[in-house]
Amino acid sequence: MKSFSEIYEKVKGNGRMRTIAVAAAEDEPVLQAVAKAKEMGLCNAVLVGEKVKIESLLKELHIDDEFRIIDEKSPAQAAKIAANLVREGECDILMKGLVDTKSLLRAVLDKEKGLATGNLISHVAAFEVEGYDRMLFVTDAAMNTYPGLKEKVGILNNAVNFVTSLGVEKPKVAVVCAVEVVNEAMQATIDAAMLSKMNDRGQIRGCLVDGPLALDNALSVEAAEHKGIKSPVAGHADILLMPNIESGNVLYKSLTYAAYAKTGGVLLGAKAPVVVTSRADSFESKVNSIAMAVLNASVK
Repeated sequence: MKSFSEIYEKVKGNGRMRTIAVAAAEDEPVLQAVAKAKEMGLCNAVLVGEKVKIESLLKELHIDDEFRIIDEKSPAQAAKIAANLVREGECDILMKGLVDTKSLLRAVLDKEKGLATGNLISHVAAFEVEGYDRMLFVTDAAMNTYPGLKEKVGILNNAVNFVTSLGVEKPKVAVVCAVEVVNEAMQATIDAAMLSKMNDRGQIRGCLVDGPLALDNALSVEAAEHKGIKSPVAGHADILLMPNIESGNVLYKSLTYAAYAKTGGVLLGAKAPVVVTSRADSFESKVNSIAMAVLNASVK
């Protein structure tokens, strides 16, 4: 998997058109992204929110596509309705509109009408970086703050299942730390070594895991060779499993704003993928996120 263009083409070749349920859809950037995704043949959408505002925005934006609109003035209630549409199979993906993330997650985790599975909810971000021969996936830069070993297993499994669904066979996972050796004073390196051994013993499947690896030897063959690291993952990582939210978030924004990478992101671990974009995310990033979620939903 080298680019978002490949993801677009795979979505278009999947046959049945998937449908997104947008919670509190009276949000201009989200409506623009959803309309563009529909225009590209990626998906359809059901818009849940304040109907008068949604229709007004569609008119202002000169969006002529016909969308089903479910009228609901309360953003929190709109999130519950949208989540239930996905739960009942009327829609395939949930997307955040003008509702706070806390309310959206409450709707996702509702045991009766939500999308809870008992699995950890985590975020994976995809990056198309100029000069790289593959896409990079970073997890978790937005959801889990200071995960322990158990949480890291959940985050890793979510990411592996997702990346595999996009078409990457047996993804290589680098468990990123500040150094590439186990240091008893640095818990992240101990977790990394344990995750690597769990993969060796078949407790973590469908991927190759190695760690601890510093970022340079996770991404650069030359850096790995210089430090004497012999590993099928070193220099070839598809997934970068970060030790905490600070390091993940800094890497996410560094790739976005310093490397000018094309990006997209999805929440995983629920019964269906959840698209949670920020107002700071570019229009292209929002469409990329939709495309990834649609492809993932298509192979579930």
